[in-house]
Amino acid sequence: MTHDEALKQLSHLARERAFGMHVGSDRLIQAGLDALIAGVESPSLAPLAGLLRSEEPEAPELYDQVLDELGLAFHPPTGPLAAKWAMAHWIAGQVADGSLDPATGTHLIRADIAYHLGYPQDLEPLVHCAHNLDDWEENWGISREELDREAVEAANEFLSKHPGNDDAR
Repeated sequence: MTHDEALKQLSHLARERAFGMHVGSDRLIQAGLDALIAGVESPSLAPLAGLLRSEEPEAPELYDQVLDELGLAFHPPTGPLAAKWAMAHWIAGQVADGSLDPATGTHLIRADIAYHLGYPQDLEPLVHCAHNLDDWEENWGISREELDREAVEAANEFLSKHPGNDDAR
């Protein structure tokens, strides 16, 4: 793992946690170890990476210290609707750049975001892709890969119409 990849992993886990997704202490410690091996420097990084299983409860606090020291701390918008839109933007970005499987990403948008926002029109193409990917069967006459491409296109379209976090919604 390169230095930049390690920073990206630390940032990614910070967003997962900020958006309320469960991130186990084992993943935080592993990310710390990966970053340390990749040459990332932070006073709290070695203590995080060296935590034993019995010390796992200390990981979240140390992880937050590492994020602060590296300037990677992430705080979603305070309003619940703005936070959901920010999460939609983040997930769509991962689908678009290939770092998140299209079926997983569109399912998260459908189940964890669109539902809470009342299925807004802006998310409809991604919700549609989620339904297609969830229900796909080989006899449909369209390949799974084509449905994945459609999801990536829908994510790119969403991002082009809504650059940034769209906190103002």
